[in-house]
Amino acid sequence: MFLGNCQVKANFGGGNVNQTNIASEKESQWLEKLVGRNLLEKVLCSFSKSTGLKAMLVDTKGNALISTSHEIQDCSFCSKIRADSLGIRKCQRSYAQACTEAAKYGEPYIFRCHAGLIMWAAPIVLDQYVFSIICGQVLMWEPEDYFLEEIEEMVKGLDIDVAGVKWAAAQLEVMSSDKVQAAADLLFIVANQIMKSGLTVLEQRRNITAQQARLAEEIQARKRSEVAMRTIESRTNSINSLDKEHELKTLVRNGEKRAAQQLLEKLLVDILERNSENIDTVKTRVVELVVFISRAAVDGGADLSVILQQNALFFLELLKITHTDEICLWSRDMLETYMKQIDNNRDQKNQQAIQYAAEYIKKNFRNKITTEDIARVVYLSPCYVSRIFKQGLGCTLTEYLTKVRVEEAKKMLKDPKYNVMKVAEESGFDDPAYFTRVFKKTEGITPSSFRQHAL
Repeated sequence: MFLGNCQVKANFGGGNVNQTNIASEKESQWLEKLVGRNLLEKVLCSFSKSTGLKAMLVDTKGNALISTSHEIQDCSFCSKIRADSLGIRKCQRSYAQACTEAAKYGEPYIFRCHAGLIMWAAPIVLDQYVFSIICGQVLMWEPEDYFLEEIEEMVKGLDIDVAGVKWAAAQLEVMSSDKVQAAADLLFIVANQIMKSGLTVLEQRRNITAQQARLAEEIQARKRSEVAMRTIESRTNSINSLDKEHELKTLVRNGEKRAAQQLLEKLLVDILERNSENIDTVKTRVVELVVFISRAAVDGGADLSVILQQNALFFLELLKITHTDEICLWSRDMLETYMKQIDNNRDQKNQQAIQYAAEYIKKNFRNKITTEDIARVVYLSPCYVSRIFKQGLGCTLTEYLTKVRVEEAKKMLKDPKYNVMKVAEESGFDDPAYFTRVFKKTEGITPSSFRQHAL
């Protein structure tokens, strides 16, 4: 049958044909589910059109699963070899060996087929399955007499016209070693793109499986711990869920990602236990969680407009989901997105708060300033503003205030009209003796000595 512009082959020969067909068909279907039939067709056909070389996807048995023979026919030489069923089986054995070798080394494998042509294979390894893209049907040298004689030996046992095969050999395309290597490298890039697409889907499936395993474990743990107090438990479940939701809000607001993820999964178990047979009810409860979490994210520092836009996208995605396991994975991704928004916006707001605090100190250093005064200016708690200021500038609020005051004092000491007592007062130090101690600790000399050196 044909897939788009590509012809899908099932040229299985040798052994139990029905069993081989079934196994190869199973592998082909598995690969198409991972990568997508359209992508496989498009990639192989684009490669063949751009290079003028036939390409085919084979399994470890050498069976051609997808071929671009609709675009690029077999060369005359290969057509004559494959006119005999034994020739087809020999081709399969060559492809099978090339597929195995390419997967073993994890790089393009250039080889000589059973009939003497140069070909190359690029491996595709996804989970426990191994495939290769085979390409070539060329020579790397002009066909000489010894090669034509060699052909006679290689085609022994095949019911074909040897003279016709020799004539076809003389017509084969000759490619330089550099061009063969370049084509093999390009094919390897194509194979890697297919692998990358497949691995992305595999990773998502594994994430779903892992999360479902955790959820199943949680469900089983709860079932083991259930006791005869079901009636009382049902009356307290609503209260417990409400408590968990409030705890989740606190965790999200404080940016505690791991703990928030664990608590979200427990809430999802609550929802699934009570509504496992009604996905619409599950979606409704999850939407309530989204609204709850998004408000907590805004409280934690996330930008409201960004969160509202993200909510709209989340709700559209949720409408398309049809399985509870996908809802659970979607919920996890939703929480991660909100936590990232909190982190990104919090960093920006922290920088602004540090800047405002520093500016406030520079403008008011002559007055008595407390941490509470600075906290009120930047609308943060004294403890929090102290922590982010230390993280941002590498010094405490008190150390920064002292530094600003000492710098102002140094400027005034260079002016002879100010005495040390006046300098201390104007730079924010109430006690001249304390000013002298702080100045000496910071600059290494007393204010008087500094004045003498400056004047």
